[in-house]
Amino acid sequence: MSSIGELTFFLGLQVKQKEDGIFISQDKYVTEILKKFGFTDVKTASTPMETQKLLLKDEDGEEVDVHLYRSMIGSLMYITSSRPDIMFEVCAYARYQVNPKVSHLYAVKRIFRYLKGQPKLGLWYLKDSLFDLVAYTDSDYAGANLDRKSTTRGCQFLGSRLISWQCKKQTVVANSTTEAEYVAA
Repeated sequence: MSSIGELTFFLGLQVKQKEDGIFISQDKYVTEILKKFGFTDVKTASTPMETQKLLLKDEDGEEVDVHLYRSMIGSLMYITSSRPDIMFEVCAYARYQVNPKVSHLYAVKRIFRYLKGQPKLGLWYLKDSLFDLVAYTDSDYAGANLDRKSTTRGCQFLGSRLISWQCKKQTVVANSTTEAEYVAA
């Protein structure tokens, strides 16, 4: 066993250790995938998802290259290990990997445009923080337009440190917002 010094890079995660805490990010990887998919000279987006426009199955839409779509989703999935701000959107768009249409590809491209404008976001873990475990969970009601299932989102904090986050479509169809929230809990 040997010591190779202070941890600065691990499995694609950049680790910056400071006196008051640790910052984990993936801005080098974000730069790589922006170059890979041709998003270096695009207009940025302020949010990773359009808030007023729902993404639908789009049966009549024009099909796109499945391999390109899956490659983009896979790259974005890897980024969610340090970017909980795009977790919901990536999971929502991953549902269309079987038969992606132009509208789905445009929605995924919006995430890349968002990353272009916010490449250096990450997780900040304060050194001196409380040690209380706090969990938050929320659920929409019938948010998946295709099967009317709800999506549960949650995060867990140890003091002020975000230690876990998730986004998952529920396995049952809820009959009310109360039931969707109960299943989420």
